[in-house]
Amino acid sequence: MNNKIMHHLSHTDLDGYSCQLVMKETPYTLFNYNANYGAEVKQTLELMLQNIKKDNKEASILITDLNLNADEAKWLNSEVEKLNEKNKKITLLLLDHHGSGEESANKYEWYYLDTSRCATKITYDYAKEHFELNEPAWMEKFVNIVNAVDLWKMEENENFEYGKVCMRLVSEMRELNKVMFAQDDNNYKLSLLLEAVKYINEENAPIVLDENIHKIKKEFFKKDHDNTLDNLATEYIVELLGKARDEKTIYYKGYRGYLSYGVGNTSIIGNGFLLAYPEYDFIVDVSFRGTLSIRANNTVNVALISKEWTGGGGHPNAAGGRIIGFKEQYRYDKVKAQIEKIINEKESVAGELEYKKES
Repeated sequence: MNNKIMHHLSHTDLDGYSCQLVMKETPYTLFNYNANYGAEVKQTLELMLQNIKKDNKEASILITDLNLNADEAKWLNSEVEKLNEKNKKITLLLLDHHGSGEESANKYEWYYLDTSRCATKITYDYAKEHFELNEPAWMEKFVNIVNAVDLWKMEENENFEYGKVCMRLVSEMRELNKVMFAQDDNNYKLSLLLEAVKYINEENAPIVLDENIHKIKKEFFKKDHDNTLDNLATEYIVELLGKARDEKTIYYKGYRGYLSYGVGNTSIIGNGFLLAYPEYDFIVDVSFRGTLSIRANNTVNVALISKEWTGGGGHPNAAGGRIIGFKEQYRYDKVKAQIEKIINEKESVAGELEYKKES
């Protein structure tokens, strides 16, 4: 794999993100993706292939800590072959440790399976041999920590206990949304793991890290002033929403709205966004189950929007509802397509929204 551009898909747990942390120390230009099992894997691979086609450059595909079933492996192998028939020069490698991938591993030479090591250790060992790994002092110990906790080696007490705290560090990183802010969320998780490795040689290291989790989270979001973690994260998210305005703007009956997916905390984040970007009339956040939460700032009656879209309701500046038949998605563009379908259908219905005027 001599190409210097790499698209790296990994799992959404400590082992998966640690594979990507290892790969940060290689000379590749990395584009990271993360997915859990099920439909999310296929949708993420489709997105990766779309990006490779757009870029029109040689690239490597690396998949770690995810096993592909027979259908997924066959499909991916076929897609890469099609790209290479068009002289794309795409190389493919999968490094995993889940025994459920044995059928695919036996069929494809690019599918490397070893159930004796966690995916991070497999990636680390492979990178040292093939990827010109520039290994920092902390890496070998950190890899052994991940290996101990991922394979549940409780006899390696020191590594196991530190790994438990790192595992919780990743699982409780809920401030950012990986569908809306995929690259920012990935950067957040890798940045916190990079902070975590600084404590691995401390006395009572698991306790020291545990006590510093809140602090290192705040440091990631902090810019020119201090505040609570919630407030710092809200400011950060509002800024991210603002940067993505071109892609995430929607219109309904002449009103400008912003569509987010799975961000949550709409009362605070939504109102913060509307104050920062007063050119917007409303913001709507769709949950993974299809629940709508809509906020406005005295320019449009969102209770009427909710009623027209879902039969829901609420107050002029705060309303909600639920989309019947909503299909959970792992890509923002697929969510937006569902909402714009509703908008197109409802805009054809006669009737105008009522303004909510300030008294």
